[in-house]
Amino acid sequence: MIATGAWKDLVFKPYNYNSMGTLPEGGHLHPLLKVRAQIRQIFLEMGFTEMPTNNYVESSFWNFDALFQPQQHPAREAHDTFFLSEPALSHQFPRDYLEQVKRVHSRGGFGSQGYGYEWQEEEAQKNLLRTHTTAVSARMLYKLAKEGFRPAKYFSIDRVFRNEELDATHLAEFQQVEGVIADHNLTLGNLIGVLSEFFKKMGMDQLRFKPAYNPYTEPSMEIFSYHNGLGKWIEVGNSGVFRPEMLLPMGLPEDVNVIAWGLSLERPTMIKYGIDNIRDLVGPRVDLQMVYDNPICRLDKEPTIEDKARSVEDTWQLLSFQVERMKNEIRRLHSLVNQSRHIICVDPSTPPYSLLVLLRLVKSFASKTVSVETNLHSALPLLSSYFNYYLSTDSRDTQHGKGSADFNFSFVWKQSGEVKLSFCSSQRDIVGEVNVCRYLARIAEENSSTLTLYERKGEVKSSQIDECVDIIHSLLTTSNREKQSDLLKRVDKLLVASPFITGSSVSVADICLWSAINQLSDIDIIPLNIRKFFVRCCNHPWFAPHLSLN
Repeated sequence: MIATGAWKDLVFKPYNYNSMGTLPEGGHLHPLLKVRAQIRQIFLEMGFTEMPTNNYVESSFWNFDALFQPQQHPAREAHDTFFLSEPALSHQFPRDYLEQVKRVHSRGGFGSQGYGYEWQEEEAQKNLLRTHTTAVSARMLYKLAKEGFRPAKYFSIDRVFRNEELDATHLAEFQQVEGVIADHNLTLGNLIGVLSEFFKKMGMDQLRFKPAYNPYTEPSMEIFSYHNGLGKWIEVGNSGVFRPEMLLPMGLPEDVNVIAWGLSLERPTMIKYGIDNIRDLVGPRVDLQMVYDNPICRLDKEPTIEDKARSVEDTWQLLSFQVERMKNEIRRLHSLVNQSRHIICVDPSTPPYSLLVLLRLVKSFASKTVSVETNLHSALPLLSSYFNYYLSTDSRDTQHGKGSADFNFSFVWKQSGEVKLSFCSSQRDIVGEVNVCRYLARIAEENSSTLTLYERKGEVKSSQIDECVDIIHSLLTTSNREKQSDLLKRVDKLLVASPFITGSSVSVADICLWSAINQLSDIDIIPLNIRKFFVRCCNHPWFAPHLSLN
């Protein structure tokens, strides 16, 4: 018609631009695969490496024994685990590692008393369908130890098998999502921080943690999240710090910690698609139309008006609870700060220079009175007059009688080992020089509008200060030259870009570091930036009065 021009004399039906087109036929991903793809992308964005999980069959050694799970544990019974009849046993194990695992189970080691039973290799040889992908994590950590440790982050998402009774929430096989981080000096705080970031990327930004028990992690935590779509708190996973009895037999360094967490793939998928029976998600009852109608993955469910109202009410109750808890904490801290009577036991063989600096700041309050007295334990000879002179006369002493000042400090010089601060009340003792420093720094900052030693530096800076103070605590409590050198190098890196540890002003971490340097017997291991830092401190008005004590 175009070629002949006939279309000019014909009437055509108007084209309806508002009509829906016909969807082309094509394949659709199963909901589990869609959620799996998003979780995998989250791990990759966070810098994790995917572990090889292509072996569904494991030996009991890697699945249980390597994880410090005792051989008499109920999970190792046939009513919880699928054992293989052919091949029934495995025989190829790293012998040196196997002997270490046997020893720590039977007799203990690495600071543990073990389980105190006769470990049987025949039990470890039994093959099974893996009950968790943590068996793969154990293999990876052992490989990491043998190749030479380096910080690493691993993840896996794959199928596991358990002899469960089938019901609305359980299947005999499911997919486990696992994340593992291995690095030096990791803590529970690192685990909570990583979990918060991970679940935030999944659309779950309100988390709660509940103490739990796992044979191979200590401490352990169950993870709960408030889901706005469902309007309630739900358990979303388990987590913990791998035990030394699991890590040290592999050959990993003592200061290496491994944090890990896991969840099932099915649970967030059921939440996303509003499914309350797992058999509607996996198996012959799957609604194919549901698969077709959900082409993209969103981990959050669009809430109704009732859900939003319930969510607002629950959020308000949560905020009210948190505000009340914060008020109680503030009252507790004020009560702690206002404990007027303090007894501090110190050892003259390792003078706590940091306490002298902080006490000088406490005594310089404009509106507070401070009383300081010193006592010498009968087991000690005469003490150098420097310390007594400083404590009793340096800075503004109160003329009040004993116990009538705003703050009363009694120094007791005795062979006490660690510094210890005691209260004349039911308050628990504070042990360790750096922990007493933390307390005195808070007193100083609480009562001065100009000092910023700790809290007023903000949450990020306070966290950095805490981390540095913990490193310095290790420095003060170790006599190992090599470990001292490594710790000093870590602190030295922080001083490359700033005159003090966390910036341009002095914090409690700088005071503790100055004290640690004073107590080091080997000056040759101190790096260049810390030497320069020490010179800056010696010219600083806070530190200068103490030079005669060195």
